[in-house]
Amino acid sequence: MFGAPGGKPILTVSDRATKQVKALMARAEKKGENPLGVRVGVKSGGCSGMTYNVEYATEQKKFEEVVDADGVKVFIDPTATMFLLGAEMDYEETRFRSGFTFANPNEADRCGCGESVSFKIGEDGKPVTA
Repeated sequence: MFGAPGGKPILTVSDRATKQVKALMARAEKKGENPLGVRVGVKSGGCSGMTYNVEYATEQKKFEEVVDADGVKVFIDPTATMFLLGAEMDYEETRFRSGFTFANPNEADRCGCGESVSFKIGEDGKPVTA
């Protein structure tokens, strides 16, 4: 695993997010599915340009980093690695919404509803990490 500078994992996972992933894994197993963990990535979309994507991971892809959070495996999509360096994945449940959230030092902007983000991009067209 490459990890972030200073030996830190690419992505840290809060206790709330770990607990929620464990609950999702247990629910999937009851349905007869057998995911290895969850995969985190970014994709185009939303008014700010990019959205975070969390899905079940049934296999480890080539060049994918894996973060182990208290026994939960979080796979980092290789195309998202530079966007996620130093980010923290959390889980939030409010009266109006529930879902995984990200505190990410690499974000340049976030839309008003918080669903999409834009990232700092250098002159070379590559993400600039914090």
